[in-house]
Amino acid sequence: MSITSKIQEYQQKLPTHVTLVAVSKTKPVSDLQEAYNAGQRVFGENKIQEMAEKWEQLPKDISWHMIGHVQRNKVKYMAEFVDLIHGVDSLKLLKEIDKQAKKHNRVINCLLQIKIAEEDSKFGMAAQDATSLLASEELQQLENVQIVGLMGMATFTDDQTQVQKEFQHLKTTFDALQPIHSNLTIISMGMSGDYELAIAEGSTMVRIGSSIFGARNYQ
Repeated sequence: MSITSKIQEYQQKLPTHVTLVAVSKTKPVSDLQEAYNAGQRVFGENKIQEMAEKWEQLPKDISWHMIGHVQRNKVKYMAEFVDLIHGVDSLKLLKEIDKQAKKHNRVINCLLQIKIAEEDSKFGMAAQDATSLLASEELQQLENVQIVGLMGMATFTDDQTQVQKEFQHLKTTFDALQPIHSNLTIISMGMSGDYELAIAEGSTMVRIGSSIFGARNYQ
């Protein structure tokens, strides 16, 4: 199947309240342009410099999402254009995003990454740390960032029961925080292999890469 037909298939398949983030990391601009021509407007990258290069070459109505782990010293390269940063896991990072956003007179939307997986390699903060951060005075002082939801990555396993439990943990965390912080509207969870389960457990944003663009081009 072509990229176009895969995009169209997801457009028909996904519920209207779920946003499709087409994860285009390692893929050439021509592949992104094909997806764009099929109507896709939200793209996710996990390397800031690669995203910045693609932003320069592609139509300006694309919504760029940074879905990978963010190094503070690289925030400046995307502050001008990024729409949503998924992997925010510390107040230090939020302060840097705020500082760089201010230079461009923008407010950058962010998701707090909650550690829901058992794997040590996954980043994220504990649910109680997210609760403390959202209630902190330091956060209130940051005028150029807005926390609009939560993100989580499940364990890479075939055990669907475990993945479901991890998704439920993120949804429970969201449900506990949302009444206090009405800006929270997004739950970003689910990828190519588990997005249907994620949606069933409350996801409003899925990150789909290989099932649209094929295997990654790691050199």
